Amino acid sequence: MSNVNNRRQFLRQMGLYTMGIGMLPAVLAACNNGKSTRKSEEDSAAAPGAGEAAAKELFFKISLAEWSFHKALFAGKMNHLDFASRAKNEFGIQGIEYVNQFFKDKAKDQSYLAEMKKRADDLGVRSVLIMCDGEGEMGDQDVKKRLQAVENHYKWIEAAAFLGCHSIRVNAAGEGTPEDVAKAAAESLTKLASFGKEHNIGVIVENHGGMSSNGKWLSGIMKTVNMPNCGTLPDLGNFCIKRSKPTDNTPEAWSKTVCEEEYDRYQGVTELMPFAKGVSAKTYDFDAAGNETTIDYARILKIVKDANFSGFMGIEYEGERLSEEEGIKKTKELLLRVGATI
Repeated sequence: MSNVNNRRQFLRQMGLYTMGIGMLPAVLAACNNGKSTRKSEEDSAAAPGAGEAAAKELFFKISLAEWSFHKALFAGKMNHLDFASRAKNEFGIQGIEYVNQFFKDKAKDQSYLAEMKKRADDLGVRSVLIMCDGEGEMGDQDVKKRLQAVENHYKWIEAAAFLGCHSIRVNAAGEGTPEDVAKAAAESLTKLASFGKEHNIGVIVENHGGMSSNGKWLSGIMKTVNMPNCGTLPDLGNFCIKRSKPTDNTPEAWSKTVCEEEYDRYQGVTELMPFAKGVSAKTYDFDAAGNETTIDYARILKIVKDANFSGFMGIEYEGERLSEEEGIKKTKELLLRVGATI
């Protein structure tokens, strides 16, 4: 796992994410019994210009995850409201995936949300989903805290509906045995998905470390919840089950941690894809030929296609060596090149 991914773990510990320190067992729950996203579910979002012809041949659509700009956003070098224009004008991407951390106090601000929607709509950019963090642990063993976490997500479902998204992405962290956390998370997700159904919004969960990165375990929760508006957001890179503990809670210490136990990513993606409503196309670094150095994209995209998936694959660059802009470009080029051959 990259240093940036380690930093992401650090940010979670500082309260920006729901995962516990040291990647405490996280439960990502799920839903239906195996229905993948179909072409009828999403609007087309292909790359314009020179890449348009290639994009039209893909079995999936390309979107851009706002986390790809996390360095610039956290540093105040980029305004969240400029996300849609940057995606379209700089990268030719017409689907965007928001991260609630970058407008965390605006979920109920109708004027702000209206401005977000206007900027995207004016550019012909599709608001795909909102990635939600920092709202409590939906797998918490404390019933009161767990219900509060569920209710904390209601405002994001309403915001997603206003913006025209199809889903919110949630985490379901919690401490306890795999069985206990799974049971709690399933109860929470059932309640949240029921609320989402009223707004025609899906609730999708991601493999985000700990127990949640065990594909078999997470897909089992999917079958338990079994609701059509709930599914997974398989992240092609997040399969670390156990990470070494940092010496302290600083970015430098987190950058030195290593993954001590990793779930087989190809097996994990295979297990999660039957429930997928989106896919996070994670990248860390590239070789001279433009291939991702840690993920066999030809192999993994075939798994995605074999699941009859046709929704959005969100570019999520987390590398250190390249700039955020270059990493996004390289990831898009990889998806276009390899995706056209699958």
